[in-house]
Amino acid sequence: MRRYRCTNCGNVTRFDVTSVVRSRCFYHYSVAGDLEIEEPEELSRVVEEVSCRWCATPKFVEIVAEEPQHTVSEA
Repeated sequence: MRRYRCTNCGNVTRFDVTSVVRSRCFYHYSVAGDLEIEEPEELSRVVEEVSCRWCATPKFVEIVAEEPQHTVSEA
């Protein structure tokens, strides 16, 4: 998962993210016509804009590189 940081105010916790998601789901309709969406699968996600919630601008938002996750090897 990406993490963001606003270089203007230092925010690292509150962002408005606009994205386009392409997904596949199983639509299950009851006899009464009620829809239940099952087995959602995200096929792709494109982030279009990330705005700082505090500054209300996307101008200063940058992606923060995450540290690689450490794995514990069994000896």
